[in-house]
Amino acid sequence: MGVVFAKTAKGQEEMTAKSGGLSPRVRRVLIFVDGKRTVDELRGMLQSDDLQNTLGQLEEDGYIEVVGLTDAKGKAAPAPAAPLPSITAFRELPATPDPLQLQQARNFMINTLNTFVGSLGASSLIDRLGEAEGHAGLRALYDEWFHAMVMSREGKREAEALRTKLLQVI
Repeated sequence: MGVVFAKTAKGQEEMTAKSGGLSPRVRRVLIFVDGKRTVDELRGMLQSDDLQNTLGQLEEDGYIEVVGLTDAKGKAAPAPAAPLPSITAFRELPATPDPLQLQQARNFMINTLNTFVGSLGASSLIDRLGEAEGHAGLRALYDEWFHAMVMSREGKREAEALRTKLLQVI
C-alpha cells in the first residue's frame, strides 16, 4: 500500500514565498509532492537516501499531509476513517513496556553507530544511549542518532531501512 501526500496551504505558500527557510534538498522534495505520486514513486524520482525522514519533517511542519492511499496494484484505496499517524511517528507503547524491546532498541542504536559511524565518532552519543532511561530517553536521542547515521557515507545508504527497523521497537 502506498501513501500519497499533497501540499497544504502552508506548503503552497512556501512554493511562492520561500519564507520557510527550507534547505534546497527539502524544498526539492516539497516541489515533487503533488497529491498524485506515492512515496515509492517519489523515491524513484528523487534518489534521496532519507526521503522518509524528509517527508516526515515536511508533514510535522505542516507543509504536506496524507491525502490518499493506493493498493498494491496502484489503484486508489479507500481513505482511512481516522487520520494516519505521522510517517516518522513512534509506535504507541504498551501500558507495561517490554524490557527486552527496550534493550533491543538500545543495542540497535549503539551497534548501528559503532558500525556506520565508528565508536570514536559517536562516543558521546553512545554513552548517552547507554545511560538513557526507558523508551522516552531513547526517543529523545532518536533525532541525534538519525543525523549521525545520515552524516556517514555507509550509514546514509542504509539510514531509511535502519530507521524503519528501529521504529518497530523504540
